[in-house]
Amino acid sequence: MNPTLRILRSRKNLVVGGIISLVIVLMAIFAPWLAPYHPIDHADLLHSEEAPNRDYLFGTDNQGRDILSRVIYGTRISLSIGLGTQLLNSIIGVLLGLTAGFFGRWWDDVVMGLTNVMLSIPGLVFAVAIMAVLGPGLFNVFLALGFTNWSYSCRVTRSQVLTTRSLDYVTAAQALGDGRARIMLTQILPNIAGPILVIATLGVAYAILTEASLSFLGLGAQPPTPSWGGMLSTAREQLFTAPWISIFPGVAIFVTVLGLNLLGDGLRDVLDPHTIRQRR
Repeated sequence: MNPTLRILRSRKNLVVGGIISLVIVLMAIFAPWLAPYHPIDHADLLHSEEAPNRDYLFGTDNQGRDILSRVIYGTRISLSIGLGTQLLNSIIGVLLGLTAGFFGRWWDDVVMGLTNVMLSIPGLVFAVAIMAVLGPGLFNVFLALGFTNWSYSCRVTRSQVLTTRSLDYVTAAQALGDGRARIMLTQILPNIAGPILVIATLGVAYAILTEASLSFLGLGAQPPTPSWGGMLSTAREQLFTAPWISIFPGVAIFVTVLGLNLLGDGLRDVLDPHTIRQRR
């Protein structure tokens, strides 16, 4: 049997998570063609709070807007915030962890001290505090989340560097006269990319969930922007009279975070040799 097919058959979490993540990405890309109505402009008070029916598959909200269209467009906000903030977090965390593990000494103490401080503060609480200073808005959400969740990437990167910096290929590169930056970027970083990729995948899920939480609190995307968390926030008053307004955005958050977590767990099974040995 093909090795790739064997991996896919044995890692059902990787397959399921990959399919869910791919569907979410395709929804974000093709939102204008998939959404039956415009998420903001198509508002008809004569059809407000309609239950799911043939014309509105997910029903309508209190403004008469199609919930299905708003959920589909909400994938763009969630993915853009999730991917953008995690990219920034990964750059910061990998850069700090790579240099701390390679150089050591006082720089390692400074980076690890800062990392411990960041880990001691709950990420959502830290993000809310930053948003209280910056004010609500998607760009401020990007800044708040992009500088608060790099500590995990930093710790994982540092631990991997400490393991690999004394290996033969790194020693050979040093003997050949390669500079420190070249060794870190061309010898060490490519060989520790697997765990970093897993942390990044899980970080995207965390960022999406945190963005939804901030939008629910009124600190993220502002109405009438179709944000899943914002939709949940505005649906609180209709929780019992029109439950579909909150059910479908909540399901979208749950499925997206579940898919990314399954994808990250599957990637860990494939890329982490310690996990592979334990499961044999």
